Amino acid sequence: MGREHLLEKQKSSFLSRQEQGVIMLKQSVQLAFMTCVLAILCYTNTALGHGRVSLEEDTCVRQIGENMVHLNTYQPQFDQGGHYCTEIPMAGDTYLVVDLIDLGLRDMPVGMKVFRGEEKEGDMIIQVNAAHHPDGVINGIGRLDKGLYSVIVTAEGVPPLNYYYQLRVEMVDYGKLARTWAGPAIALLFLSWLLYKLIQSGRLKSWFKSEDD
Repeated sequence: MGREHLLEKQKSSFLSRQEQGVIMLKQSVQLAFMTCVLAILCYTNTALGHGRVSLEEDTCVRQIGENMVHLNTYQPQFDQGGHYCTEIPMAGDTYLVVDLIDLGLRDMPVGMKVFRGEEKEGDMIIQVNAAHHPDGVINGIGRLDKGLYSVIVTAEGVPPLNYYYQLRVEMVDYGKLARTWAGPAIALLFLSWLLYKLIQSGRLKSWFKSEDD
């Protein structure tokens, strides 16, 4: 009887350790899965646009001193509700809208020019002559082909204020893409490493065997 009791106790202890291992295994897999989901959600938020961020963090804002302007670009012929900043997905007619955030800019003539290439010496594609904009909005439209463009918004103050944007039309920014996917890639590598370790340790087989039993 004593021996049978001891064997029963050892069996119970073994099963208890096995159950704990299964619980830890499930928790590890769940943690890795949640890490991947969180990383992908962060990527999605970044890819969809700059969203609701402060003006200081908005990549579409340019600031000189206390004076700020904000750029939005639109291509309603491709996407009625889509709006972009400097990364424009398609070549074609493009609407540029500059918001004069600070009221002081509305009291001075402001104009906008768009040049082909990285410098203002290229061909001028869009020109909005300097004028007062009491509503704080400057509009321009032009056809942008694939490539780089420079946008210069000039407020004719003393001294003049020049705000610069570089547009990328139908181009892939591989550096930005790599930075954006870094989080999901690390999460997937961690999950792959975890599964590899579990398979090597034999716990994964024990888990499935306990589930079958």
